[in-house]
Amino acid sequence: MDVKVEPGGFSFGGETYTAVPAAVPARLDVSRTLAGHALRLRFEAILAGACMRCLEAAEVVVAVDAREVSQPTSGDEELESPYVQGGELALASWARDALALALPAQFLCRDDCAGLCPVCGDSLNDARPGEHDHPRPADPRLAKLSELLD
Repeated sequence: MDVKVEPGGFSFGGETYTAVPAAVPARLDVSRTLAGHALRLRFEAILAGACMRCLEAAEVVVAVDAREVSQPTSGDEELESPYVQGGELALASWARDALALALPAQFLCRDDCAGLCPVCGDSLNDARPGEHDHPRPADPRLAKLSELLD
């Protein structure tokens, strides 16, 4: 059956990421088993927030394909879904948790994001080659070694 889910927002790496739009279309499949139900939830959500490298606005498409088993009469705790209580499915909680598990390790504006210059803080994405070759001060911990060169 086709449903709408609202996965909500996430705080990830100190930044907040939200689903755009807030409600996304999803496909929920429920199959009867001998001792209960097998559940499958599929949807794609666009998350908007700041790029983890350059802090520019970014949007990432996250595909979710989650499965749960609810067989309370089997007597096995591992076959009882935490999202099914009293015969009711907590769809919003399941969708949020499934989306959290599907998040990418790094939230980037683009795959080849170069990040920020460590000296001046400007974005390196649009910089020309050599534009951010700043002279680096000598490491004070190596001052005695530099005296040997004199």
